[in-house]
Amino acid sequence: MKAIGFTRSLPIEDEKSFFEFETKIPTPVGNQILVKIKAISVNPADTKFRKYALGDKELPTPRIIGWDAAGEVVGIGDEVSLFKIGDEVYYSGQVDKPGSYAEYQLVDENIVGFKPKNKSMVESAALAVPAITIFELLLDRMYLSKENDAKKSILFIGGAGGVGTFAIQFAKKYLDLKVIATASRPETVQWCYDYGADLVVNHRDLVAELNKEGITQVDFIVDLANLNQHWNNMAQLIAPEGKIASISDPTGPVDLSVLKNKSVSFAWEFTSTRPTFNTKDKRKQHDLLNENAALFEQDFFKPLHNEVLKGLTVENIKKAHTILESGKNIGKLVVEF
Repeated sequence: MKAIGFTRSLPIEDEKSFFEFETKIPTPVGNQILVKIKAISVNPADTKFRKYALGDKELPTPRIIGWDAAGEVVGIGDEVSLFKIGDEVYYSGQVDKPGSYAEYQLVDENIVGFKPKNKSMVESAALAVPAITIFELLLDRMYLSKENDAKKSILFIGGAGGVGTFAIQFAKKYLDLKVIATASRPETVQWCYDYGADLVVNHRDLVAELNKEGITQVDFIVDLANLNQHWNNMAQLIAPEGKIASISDPTGPVDLSVLKNKSVSFAWEFTSTRPTFNTKDKRKQHDLLNENAALFEQDFFKPLHNEVLKGLTVENIKKAHTILESGKNIGKLVVEF
């Protein structure tokens, strides 16, 4: 099968940052399913893995990365119980396994969901990482619910990216929260409003921007961008007994002591935790992906993708990484095979 990988962590401009190669189609065993991939979504996490995962090492065989994907089940292991050959699925793989920049991929059935029946492979490929991230972050890490938290305020720092696009909709429509998002360009501000934000402010002067709107504190804050950059503002803005969560990678220490006097809780979210550590509730990702698919089938959420590149090629993978590294991407970026 065709795959695209790398053996060294290099700048995307380097000719060898990605290259195409041929490798054997893997054989599913146990609870693995073999998926013929039809579309993938490229995430900011992909660029970080390419740039930093190997350090100064050079691998003897190429590493394949990539998470979001949609496709068709073409093989099953002998312990598979959730899927059969021919099922259309979508999922986010795990960081310690070969990824989706390939024609075929093995995936643990417990972290795979059935593709929304009335949505395309392109639309479905954009869903998995945002859905898992936000379902887990808001429900399992922050313990929010419509029954207890409706009409409370939540601030998403980084509202126009793929995860932010889903987060705005989920918080507004699923939890009935007052949604504040950050964006700094006219097109990203409008994007956040189009997806349901009640208020959009510029993150570059966050406290002052919110104060101008008469807002001095927020019940919940979610960092989707840069924890170290925004930490002091988050600590200042969070309401007493509030909750803060993050998905970003800190570049330095984070002083949790500033949250003590307010009795504020803090949580991390990483989409690959359950499969990587084989947690007892790993199958919950299968369930939440199916719940998300059902909501998308009813048009409860709007599609997340904003750009589609055609073809599994080195050129398209490098173009996708270049766009994401520019910091100017809006929504999800999909590569259709």
